[in-house]
Amino acid sequence: MHTLKVGFIGAGGFARAFLPLFKAHPQVRAVSVADLRLERAREAAMQVGIREVYGSAEEVLRSDCDAVAIFTQRETHGPLALAALGAGKHVYCAVPAGLSVDEIGRLVEAVRLSGLTYMMGETSLYYPSTLFCRAMWRAGAFGHFVYGEGEYMHDMEHGFYDAFRHSGGAQWKRKAGLPPMYYPTHTASMIAGVTGAHFTHVSCLGWADRHRDGIFRPEGNEWGNSFSNETALLRTSDGGCARLNEFRRIGHQGGRSVRLSLFGTSGSFEEQPGADVWVNHALEVYDVGELLRCAPVTERDRARAPMGVQEDFYSGMAPVHPAWRLPASFAGLDNGHHGSHQFLVDDFVRACLSGALPSGNVWAAARFNLPGIIAHESAVREGERLPVPDLGDPPTGSVFLDDVLEREAPAGGYWKLPKRVRTGTRYWQTTLDDVCEQ
Repeated sequence: MHTLKVGFIGAGGFARAFLPLFKAHPQVRAVSVADLRLERAREAAMQVGIREVYGSAEEVLRSDCDAVAIFTQRETHGPLALAALGAGKHVYCAVPAGLSVDEIGRLVEAVRLSGLTYMMGETSLYYPSTLFCRAMWRAGAFGHFVYGEGEYMHDMEHGFYDAFRHSGGAQWKRKAGLPPMYYPTHTASMIAGVTGAHFTHVSCLGWADRHRDGIFRPEGNEWGNSFSNETALLRTSDGGCARLNEFRRIGHQGGRSVRLSLFGTSGSFEEQPGADVWVNHALEVYDVGELLRCAPVTERDRARAPMGVQEDFYSGMAPVHPAWRLPASFAGLDNGHHGSHQFLVDDFVRACLSGALPSGNVWAAARFNLPGIIAHESAVREGERLPVPDLGDPPTGSVFLDDVLEREAPAGGYWKLPKRVRTGTRYWQTTLDDVCEQ
């Protein structure tokens, strides 16, 4: 197979950000669109010149598409992905992969048995901060991992109300009360996606919501959930620890809703609203803000964005992004989520056609999702420390797309660390010989 036909399941706002990219990819020969609201599917298809439209997921799965792209409500992702794998289709799925341990376990098993490609489209894997930290990690600049922080701070009033209303119909509030830790992949992937370790234990606390909208009252949502904010402390398999924040009621500047900080024995990275800094053990400080700064949101983007939608949804690429590897047909097309959309589409197409595993493969997706599911259980138990199940590594002998791309990178295809802005004062410099002499 040299090209793919991709069937979209779901034609909402997020799907429409990806439709033009899949259609423009040189190795995608055709795209179809399905939505339970047939008129919405027709409208989305018309916007990008697609003719094949369906009114249900079942129709797509019976069609001649090679792969599906799932952009539906969160609780439907797991069942739809399992149905698609059962129908012999490769799967691209928006986050999260699933909402239960059993669901995710069945996904891993379905992929293992079928040999098909499953990719969870986690945008944080291509956020500039994650790309920077992955490169520094590969270079050994962090040393041993000590501690990481992942934060996703997205208030309900900053776009979530509109999104849930758009897809949830009259009962949208019952869907909107999803436990925050059931949507953990933005934060968990930034840490585990850099170090390669996984989370082994978790203790989590929740903040009981007090808002008048009633979304997070136990009787007001399908999960009996009262928490709008949850904070988890996790042990990692390499002996480090991490904190994940999933906040849905928070007074916070929303331009950068997802943030990463990572601390090692030899170097550390901190991402804050006003600065991005790399510091090494020699106390040399590097301002990497320009390297990680995405192309700004345009007035055109603002004009078509719903009121309150956070700007990172529309942001473009930063200098740290490996733009050399994208197809020329993507030039001038919209991007989004800190420049990640184009890379995710290209990853999926490459993975399906080559058999190489993308960063968001099903084994990685399990490790990004399961800690959040167990974290919410811990929060319900007022912070009880619980083990996080692990579904293992990909099969022995698997080829990883990241390794393939690294070999293909042209000379000078990667960025260089900028000139340091400050060298700290060394207050001491004890060597091993000094210690031994004492």
